[in-house]
Amino acid sequence: MLELRNIDLTTDPLAERYVKTEIVTVAFARQAGELASLEGPNRYQPGDALISGSTGSRWSVARQRFDAKYEAILPTVAGEDGRYRARPIAILAKQLAEAFSAERSAGGDVLHGSPGDWLLQYGPEDFGVAEQSRFMQVYEKISSH
Repeated sequence: MLELRNIDLTTDPLAERYVKTEIVTVAFARQAGELASLEGPNRYQPGDALISGSTGSRWSVARQRFDAKYEAILPTVAGEDGRYRARPIAILAKQLAEAFSAERSAGGDVLHGSPGDWLLQYGPEDFGVAEQSRFMQVYEKISSH
């Protein structure tokens, strides 16, 4: 298995820019805990967003990062449980041909990908992993023209 450390997709010529186009359901954590995603554990603190995606995937986002990444959809009020849309923020993504692991910045969790899954970089030292079919459903490539 490929163990990825010190990842920086900004210097990888095979990484490309994508934007997430997903509406999700959010509940804000009342206490600390751990959510088991398909890619690995997601530890969270009170106030962090516990997200259920349109494809059934679940993950957490630290509260201090959530507002920059998602916006409330009416009648949901920002900061309350409900439906949110991913903001159209460019990320870097790279599909990997072999099984891999990558450390997620939030909580130091280690996520795992299977051959064909995607490594995502949301920002410096902020990573995720998306299973191949989910990636194809919720991400759109940004034209390089």
